[in-house]
Amino acid sequence: MRPLNEQLAADILEEACKQFLENGYSAVTVRSIAAAIGVTTGSIYKYYRDKEALFEALVSEPAQYLLDCYKKAQISFAAQDFDSQMQMLKSNSAKSGNNSMLEYMYDHFNAFKLIACSAKGTKYEDYVDQVTEIEDESSVAFIDMMKQNHCEVRDIDRGLMHILSTALISGMFETIRHDMPRDKALQYMKDLQDFYTAGWFELLGIGKS
Repeated sequence: MRPLNEQLAADILEEACKQFLENGYSAVTVRSIAAAIGVTTGSIYKYYRDKEALFEALVSEPAQYLLDCYKKAQISFAAQDFDSQMQMLKSNSAKSGNNSMLEYMYDHFNAFKLIACSAKGTKYEDYVDQVTEIEDESSVAFIDMMKQNHCEVRDIDRGLMHILSTALISGMFETIRHDMPRDKALQYMKDLQDFYTAGWFELLGIGKS
């Protein structure tokens, strides 16, 4: 069994996070991390097999948790009957869910800052797209549900749906990207959700009352 030095492992991750945030994933090397904390590259390899493993250790758990929560929220919404879905959209339920997600992102700020700003060259570079796809599919399913319940709604092009979903999810990550204070970010998200919901009702040609 390898001898463990928890402080060294923590120092390695702290320096890796710092360098990834400052320089981006591609520009950082295990050697540069080792030099910064005064150890050999071999010392780092005792804990992390390569640079990718370092990035993975910094982001994987919160990234997967957020993705799973978002999927579960959309599945839970889809499981509701149509009237309940409509009521949730007209109430603060959607805003509350997105605010909970944003709170979690701020609780794990560095992990999501890495994903938002420094993930190019890693498997997380399309993470925002993955979250957007969940939102996109949920929008399609909801519109299908409306049609099945004989609501007269306008046909919305799938490409436009994707653009709108991208705007919502990218907006959430922009708060992290620009180091927005938490309270300001939560208000920003509330305003964005108000705009997003009102826009959908307008596009679909339905009332919010």
